[in-house]
Amino acid sequence: MKTLASEQIASDPAYRHLSSIAGIGIDLRYATPDNFVGRDLYTPLDCAWLHRDAAAALESAVAWLAAQRPGCRLLVLDALRPQRVQEQLWQALQGTELLGYIAEPSRGSIHSFGMAVDITILDEQGRELDMGTGFDDLSELSHPALEEELLARGAIRPAHIANRQLLRDAMFQAGWHGIKSEWWHFDCGDRVQVRATYTRVL
Repeated sequence: MKTLASEQIASDPAYRHLSSIAGIGIDLRYATPDNFVGRDLYTPLDCAWLHRDAAAALESAVAWLAAQRPGCRLLVLDALRPQRVQEQLWQALQGTELLGYIAEPSRGSIHSFGMAVDITILDEQGRELDMGTGFDDLSELSHPALEEELLARGAIRPAHIANRQLLRDAMFQAGWHGIKSEWWHFDCGDRVQVRATYTRVL
């Protein structure tokens, strides 16, 4: 597997900085204490990067959302997540029931290839749309696969599902794929192919 140190990413033409993608908001939660671990995991690394293929797909999602819901914007909560940070997250969840939410380090997260994002939508006033849970809510309330059941139980409302579906529509038409357990997570392309052909950032 090809690898690249995080510190070298700025000089590698295969990657684009998030600041080069017009029309998005950026709030990398793992560069703040506002995440499930409760501490900044990224500083001093700059993790506001995506592989250029993912960046192009994100631009397509931005354009679709701007056409469908003028005034709304995508807000990137996580993009490139170096392997060393993935290992920290794995360690933080040892002994809990939450390990299923984190890719085992030897297999690697698609985030570590710059080919995944955690993302939500900002409304016309710059507020996050209500998705029924916040980012990093590692509970069944965040599971797209359970939305109909959660709705029937009254655990989430139709507006939450509509907001999540708007996000999925924007991302899916641009070639992104969601997962069953996190409404905010999307992979660019096939996970098996990404792991086999893209470079892992350490």
